[in-house]
Amino acid sequence: MSIAPETFATVEVTTTRPLALFWERLRSDKIALAAFTFLVIVVLAAVFAGPITRLVAHPPNAQYTDRLDPVFGTPTGPSRDFLFGVDTVGSDVFARVLYGARVSLVVAIVGTGIAMLIGTTLGIVAGYYRGIVDTVISRTVDVMLAFPLLLLALGIASACSLGQGCVGGVIQPGMSTVIGIIVLFSWTYFARLARGQVLSLREKEFVEAARATGASDLAILGREILPNIVTPVLVYLTLVIPLNILLEAALSYLGVGINPPQASWGQMIAEATPLFDSAWWYFLFPGVALVLTVLAFNLLGEAVRDALDPHMSKP
Repeated sequence: MSIAPETFATVEVTTTRPLALFWERLRSDKIALAAFTFLVIVVLAAVFAGPITRLVAHPPNAQYTDRLDPVFGTPTGPSRDFLFGVDTVGSDVFARVLYGARVSLVVAIVGTGIAMLIGTTLGIVAGYYRGIVDTVISRTVDVMLAFPLLLLALGIASACSLGQGCVGGVIQPGMSTVIGIIVLFSWTYFARLARGQVLSLREKEFVEAARATGASDLAILGREILPNIVTPVLVYLTLVIPLNILLEAALSYLGVGINPPQASWGQMIAEATPLFDSAWWYFLFPGVALVLTVLAFNLLGEAVRDALDPHMSKP
């Protein structure tokens, strides 16, 4: 008696790459897509501010005094030649809003990126090696976080706003000062985040297995630890960038950030505040640009967090 072989149905198993899965989740969030689209427009406008102003506006620092009110010398509002009106010295507000976007994005992204690299590296070292290294780094973070951010930032910016700069002239007034302040106060948050992640990973089975095979600490950190903390660090990066855009705007508003003639949204809002009743456009356009950019970053950051870690998604 022969036994007929059983026929097994074959099931094709398909796997989705993490990047494709992330994009699929992000694409399903219409608010996130709108925020992403807006940010792409802002970035393109900042990058191509020069060609755009040559086509539809004027140089950002050119002064068209003939556009000021002939009696009172106050700014005039939007027109066909000046889409967003002019400021107190006759400069094109539209052009300065575009160049202000470039300043805000460069300062926030560069400063936050440097802070992320420094803080993540120190956090990984502290969490993995522990001991005296962890104590020194953690106590330094605690001390830095104890300082009032805005007050200390104002003091540093004021000290570096003089003509010779500070730190022996290494940090000059303007963008480099603001970037330095962002790095100084932002690396601590990334260090604390990375340290906490590494502390929870260093005793995992896959790390112990790597140690058992004789892998070096550098290999373990690069191959086992780092890939597993990239997601929370990147999510936090998208949430810190808008905070640093606001920090730059606050410092410029208070007169210790970006200095004229370089354009900054915070600086423009400060100049427009006393003229709000008579020159509303000068306050409105940079203010709206600042609010929408920060809001878009926040919405995109939350969507990225939910897409990368669905367990944190809202019900």
